[in-house]
Amino acid sequence: MKTKRIDYLKKKYPVGSRVELLQMEDDQAPPIGTKGTVYGVDDIGSILVGWDNGSSLNVIDGVDQVVIIKKE
Repeated sequence: MKTKRIDYLKKKYPVGSRVELLQMEDDQAPPIGTKGTVYGVDDIGSILVGWDNGSSLNVIDGVDQVVIIKKE
């Protein structure tokens, strides 16, 4: 992933932001509607989220969908 896109994701999803899951293409995905807190964006552009249900499955940009419910 290009550095420009990663920088964009870091600005869009700053550490501490609260998100809600809308869609995730993974059998181990938290239930739709699960909320979590962003703790970073990695070097491949995955949004790192600590989900409120204890899961830590990453959000894959362009595949999964989350919505920001509170931006830090």
